[in-house]
Amino acid sequence: MVAAVFLLLPVALVGRGVELQLTESDFLQGQAEARHLRVEALPAHRGAITDRHGEVLAMSAPMDSVWADPGPLLAAEGGVQRLAAALEMDAGALQQALSERAEREFVYVRRHVDPELAERVMALDLPGVALRREYRRFYPTGEVTGHLLGFTNIDDRGQEGLELAYDDWLSGTPGAKRVLRDRLGRTIEDVERLSEPQPGRELALTVDRRLQYLAYRELKSAVRAHDARSGSLVLLDARSGDVLAMVNQPAFNPNRRGGMRAEQYRNRAVTDLFEPGSTIKPFTVAAALESGRYTPSTPVDTAPGWMRVGRHQVRDVRDYGTLDVASVISKSSNVGAARIALDLEVGRVWELLAAAGLGRPTGVAHPGEASGYLAIMPPERPIERATLAFGYGLSNTSLQLARAYAAIANDGLLPPVSLLAGAERGDARRIMSARTAQAVRGMMEGVVQPAGTAPAAAVPGYRVAGKTGTVRKAVAGGYAEDRYTATFAGLAPVSDPRFVCVVTLDEPGGEAYYAGEVAAPVFGAVMADALRLYNVAPDATPRESRLVAAGRDGG
Repeated sequence: MVAAVFLLLPVALVGRGVELQLTESDFLQGQAEARHLRVEALPAHRGAITDRHGEVLAMSAPMDSVWADPGPLLAAEGGVQRLAAALEMDAGALQQALSERAEREFVYVRRHVDPELAERVMALDLPGVALRREYRRFYPTGEVTGHLLGFTNIDDRGQEGLELAYDDWLSGTPGAKRVLRDRLGRTIEDVERLSEPQPGRELALTVDRRLQYLAYRELKSAVRAHDARSGSLVLLDARSGDVLAMVNQPAFNPNRRGGMRAEQYRNRAVTDLFEPGSTIKPFTVAAALESGRYTPSTPVDTAPGWMRVGRHQVRDVRDYGTLDVASVISKSSNVGAARIALDLEVGRVWELLAAAGLGRPTGVAHPGEASGYLAIMPPERPIERATLAFGYGLSNTSLQLARAYAAIANDGLLPPVSLLAGAERGDARRIMSARTAQAVRGMMEGVVQPAGTAPAAAVPGYRVAGKTGTVRKAVAGGYAEDRYTATFAGLAPVSDPRFVCVVTLDEPGGEAYYAGEVAAPVFGAVMADALRLYNVAPDATPRESRLVAAGRDGG
């Protein structure tokens, strides 16, 4: 019997071997593959964002992330403690996090680690611990373009700014591969590629990185010097409507967002509304010229420095007496603008402001763009017509105001604004005659002359046109006595405008709060840099240049 048993054992073993190889091989092979073959995602490279000259503003770089299979790691004596020490994490917190996810096979431990740290982690040879290749977004220009570009989350998906608006364009399509892992969860062999990752597409902007930096520097300096609550600056190409620079203060660095609040991320140039104040007066004058009833030399009586409109009163800072229409702009006379508006047909000024795009989005496709406010019907009450003439009773963003001024710079044609280089856009739309636009530009030159309200906006060698606007901020029950928004809008050179720029400072807190003192110098500095960088020929005569120099020096 014993001998028979020993003879039968080899027969049984051979029979079981045949059974495993022939009848159960598919099942066992499937079980092995289920334990060791895995499908891994292949991350796709997010498209870069560049400026108009191809300079990189945002890019994605490959990084490794540490992940773990909680089961094997928790079972390894001291494994969690060693991993936590290498990653400088709290061992107790890591132990708890892994224990709560013990039923899973994949848990991120630390995302986007440095290559040196990744090597140290893998050198520990811990069971269930491995690396996964991902991409991390970097912004070479930091806070200079923070509000414009926005940022992505840890999964490289757009969260704010243009990263959010064009997320589908920038995002790629992940690929997939089948890999073989050992018992510790480490990939030991790539078995096959199931699909290749498709990288995202590049996004080229109209912005000029050089001008963006210069605008950022000047605006930041002004906000600090005047203790302003915030500030915005928009620089446009007057001919095409391209946004060349768009900056805000306070800024944030998208590379380091720890401790930031959501309110710091908004692009104030397209989201924050303000009453434009006297920057609307050139459009009031343009409406008057278009009516045929006024010329730049038509006299307007502003004495005695105030006027009554119904139960309300409109005032100037002093009695200017009789001014011509051009001086209504250069002296920034509220009374003069109100008298002109009330003398025109009802709706004349409103129609031009509506045609200039005030009170509606620009269509620039930036998240959170505000519409602004302009009454849907022409105001008929005299006080509303009067206040609209000098920029109260409507609201707009810095970008909307810059677009409106582009029509004055572009001989009456309102160009569509854009942030995307080469993007399809509609045709420019005429809102006033070329003759009117040229006449208004000429009248606006007086603003930057020594006798105007903003000599600090002048640029030596160039004819500059602009307008100041210092507006009391609306509060509950009326307007504040000590809170202002200071705005300067202008263009250069007058003979053939190339750039339009709008500078807005919210609540300057120092003794100086007039736009000619706080916003105009920023305009002058940025415009001078833009004209120089783009090699725009000077158009001022020697005498005009001497007057400009005298005005900037206080002469």
